[in-house]
Amino acid sequence: MTVVGLDDTDSRERGMCTTYAAAELADRIRDSGGRVERLLLVRLNPAVEHKTRGNAALAVHTDLDADRAMALVRDVLDLAQTDDPRTNPGAVVADCAPDAVPPQVAEFTRDAIRAIQDITTATLLADTVGFARCQHGNGRGLVGALAAVGAWAALEDWTYEHIAYREADRWGTERAVDAESVRAAADRHYPAVWDTVDRASGYPVSVPRTPCPILYGIRGDDPEACRAVADAIESEPIDRRVTFVTNQGTDVHLQDGTVGAVADDSAYRVTGTVATAPETREGGHVFLSIADREARLQCAAFEPTKRFRDRVRALREGDEITVCGEVTDGTLKLEKFAVRELVRTEPATPTCPDCGATMSSAGRNQGYRCRDCSTSADGKVDRPIERDLEPGWYEVPPVARRHIAKPLVRGGFDGATHPER
Repeated sequence: MTVVGLDDTDSRERGMCTTYAAAELADRIRDSGGRVERLLLVRLNPAVEHKTRGNAALAVHTDLDADRAMALVRDVLDLAQTDDPRTNPGAVVADCAPDAVPPQVAEFTRDAIRAIQDITTATLLADTVGFARCQHGNGRGLVGALAAVGAWAALEDWTYEHIAYREADRWGTERAVDAESVRAAADRHYPAVWDTVDRASGYPVSVPRTPCPILYGIRGDDPEACRAVADAIESEPIDRRVTFVTNQGTDVHLQDGTVGAVADDSAYRVTGTVATAPETREGGHVFLSIADREARLQCAAFEPTKRFRDRVRALREGDEITVCGEVTDGTLKLEKFAVRELVRTEPATPTCPDCGATMSSAGRNQGYRCRDCSTSADGKVDRPIERDLEPGWYEVPPVARRHIAKPLVRGGFDGATHPER
């Protein structure tokens, strides 16, 4: 078996897409007499500054021998948008089975999903384990390419994305996709297929807005259901369709952390107590802080997370929560949170048991007294308060969800869930 990894063939302004390059490579392998076992779409650390959109790297698993595969991948890299100086494609070819890559390569994959990796480390590791490589520019794509090679051995939770590609002469033009047909198909196959449409806004999140070759991408846990949704969509002509195995929707980027021990450019799952009440600031962004016994951590729900901010605003000081998200400049950008324990009461001035009037202060440290009945109370009492939240998990809506973030509808969470769709 041979594993080919490739990355960084696209451009934010000029388009292209590394998934398209992988699909083209797969076709060329088949034309050369090889068999393609699967195509992997591997989402890496979403905090990487130079990513184009979702920071995806690709892998092709094939029975074609490594030398012939390398010759084909060199040609495919010529499709990269290298006129953009920020596009620096790279490819790695491993002469081994996907689940038999050296353990240090699998570890590199996990590190590339959860932290920032550099070109030098990727190059030295590829050379050390004897993998062939090729590149253009500074070779930054070698980082993702090597991570994609190690993904099958490194990861366990996989989902699917079925991608339809546009005819080449339509690239960069407005897409012709009937939104109502997307919504109807998404409804029929939910929850096996998810994050196809944002129901509150009606926006078809499966249809990109970039100049890339993708017409739409349908994500879910069942590849046949993904294809069924695609079959029901009314659109412009399709050039080709490919189903990828992917780590999208898995939360594999999250690592367990504590309030005082998080680092920028990584994503965490952290539990603490709400220490400052939610505050809406300029631009509609909502901020709060959580704390443990030793430290505080600022968290934010930014304006693009839309109605999720109302969930955050409903939190109160003293609530116990678990927050998930990427840390940037010391602030955790919320992707989801779990309510562990809610404050259910608040201190209140007591009322008179005889007449029902609100008591008045009897003086410093002297409790409260009813002026009319002379009844007294030692201090404030706990008054029940209504809460707009219940224990369990809350998430950003599909329109704001990162590719790698796990939708609550997939299940497997340690508490009740309140999915957005």
